[in-house]
Amino acid sequence: VKVKIPFGNKYLDATFSVPEKMSAYGVILTHGAGGDMNFPHLVSLAAYLASHGVLCLRFTCKGLNIAYRTKAFKAVVEYLKLSDDYKLSGVFLAGRSMGSRAAASVIRHLSQEDDVDFIQGLVCLSYPLHRPKLQSKLRDEDLLFIRCPVLFVSGSADEMCEKQLLEGVASKMKAPKKIHWIDKANHGMAVKGRTADDVMEEINAQVFSWLREIIELEQK
Repeated sequence: VKVKIPFGNKYLDATFSVPEKMSAYGVILTHGAGGDMNFPHLVSLAAYLASHGVLCLRFTCKGLNIAYRTKAFKAVVEYLKLSDDYKLSGVFLAGRSMGSRAAASVIRHLSQEDDVDFIQGLVCLSYPLHRPKLQSKLRDEDLLFIRCPVLFVSGSADEMCEKQLLEGVASKMKAPKKIHWIDKANHGMAVKGRTADDVMEEINAQVFSWLREIIELEQK
């Protein structure tokens, strides 16, 4: 279902992947610095989640300014929270690369406003912890603030997320967290000798099983 989400004086293009039988939880998903919501990894994940009963709303927000991307993500969260069509108990924020930075930033902002009950967790696909070859400056400030559960899915050969550095940041985080390493994958999740579909299947299954774990913990 295609929708237009109001954002300031314009609209963000977005698409709902709606399951036949809805669970009480949904996922909001966005893309990295390049591309849009039709980036193959996002389309694949949204379809997988919907086929397993999880509503997925993915949206496009162009622009390389992280503050702007964060504001857009926040507008989408508000839109879904107030939606009459889909009444959800909670939502997971997810993004690829820069989109996962925006998601983390939104959760930090909402927690400072004490408006974080609706947010169940954060999914970071290829979190860009640092610029290529610039490991001295880490983009970890939002991660260290977050308290809700966090899943990282990263390539072990990601040039923007050195394995030991992410493990170091994770060890300092106060949130419950899990890292799933895709063996030999780069920032774009490409792995020599494996098809893109094969890698996506691994990512999708990991994301869904983690979501299911968190939701079951919530319901206990």
